[in-house]
Amino acid sequence: MKQWQERRHFGALDWASDHHDLVVVDRTGELVESVTFAHSGPGWQELRARLKPYPGLAVAVETNQGAAVQQLIEAGLAVYPVNPKSAQRYRERKAPSGVKDDQLDAWSLADALRLDGHGWRVLVPEDPLIEQLRLLCRDEIALIEQRTALVNQLLQALREYYPAALEAFDNWTKEYTWRFLESFPTPERLQSAGKRRWEKFLHTHKLWRPDTAPKRLEIFARGTAFSGSPAQIAAKSLLALSCARVLLTLERQLLTYRAAIEKLFAEHPDSSLFGSLPGAGPKLAPRLLAEMGDKRDRFRGPQSLQCHAGTAPITIQSGQIRRHRLRRACDLTLRSTVHQWADHSRKTCPWAQTYYRAHRAKGQSHACALRCLGQRWLKILWKMWQTRSPYNEALHTRNQTKHGSWVLQFKPA
Repeated sequence: MKQWQERRHFGALDWASDHHDLVVVDRTGELVESVTFAHSGPGWQELRARLKPYPGLAVAVETNQGAAVQQLIEAGLAVYPVNPKSAQRYRERKAPSGVKDDQLDAWSLADALRLDGHGWRVLVPEDPLIEQLRLLCRDEIALIEQRTALVNQLLQALREYYPAALEAFDNWTKEYTWRFLESFPTPERLQSAGKRRWEKFLHTHKLWRPDTAPKRLEIFARGTAFSGSPAQIAAKSLLALSCARVLLTLERQLLTYRAAIEKLFAEHPDSSLFGSLPGAGPKLAPRLLAEMGDKRDRFRGPQSLQCHAGTAPITIQSGQIRRHRLRRACDLTLRSTVHQWADHSRKTCPWAQTYYRAHRAKGQSHACALRCLGQRWLKILWKMWQTRSPYNEALHTRNQTKHGSWVLQFKPA
């Protein structure tokens, strides 16, 4: 890797879905190369040929992942990711009028790399296992979001034509509720099925409970007493059944994803470390590992990790005004994962519950208290990560006692 003072040329890529623009400037900022090429095999071959006079060229780009970044790395270039908001400010510095085009974007970013790049961090290729795990985890989250959207669409349809189904079941993320709609898609079909089929359904799906079964049977018996019009039932039952069948397919795919994630997670040396975190469990532990990675020099201290995860607030100070607000420029996937982890940790970790209740006692909201707890957890996790040590509840309690932690002194009212 070249030292920064040895570099004579600097580049930047403005990427798109079907083509890219790359420019190269020299030490004085003079434009020496500009190329527009297609996002295809021949296009990238053309770029490599054009860049042969600039071996090991440093290139800035507004992303840190994807096919374009992979191609730049394979071409032997030093890639410097830039936050899109920072890239926008660099462009505005060059064109305060607001004019915008792809060549201008690339040129302004290349010149910014020339002037400020000595303080930027070059992108280091990741372990393929970590990269695959991260992609799988993020895709799983996207599928879960699709499931949530489908469940909401299903619930809206049921409100319009099938109130009895909503009354009988309260959690429509469960597979048995979708199976219920397959068996009894309309109030009339439910009514005509009869008690024996209702009981068989409850037994088949292990829903028979002495306290809930009689109530459900009573709801089924009056299923047609309050429902939509014939037109609503005909139209919305088709929508509800369609959503149920898509949800069943989606759930099978999610199981496939979870199996693949669990397999990759178990193969990584840090799996025991992340798996030891209270409340992380088999779903959140792989996501934490995937987002943090295994490059120990990536976060130079716990505060760096906390800022990356969005738990650390930002401070705004001007004159006598000083205030804090939520950090929005962060890894949103990691922030969501830490939020869920902090919430689950309260159920298995006594000090985490105490810490949460103390912040709630101050008048903070549920979300704010969890963010504060996540901030505390990330400090612990960073130290575990650096020392490659699994979580030790006894050791952490001793450290809290030794340093007089207020968590142990807090007594709820």
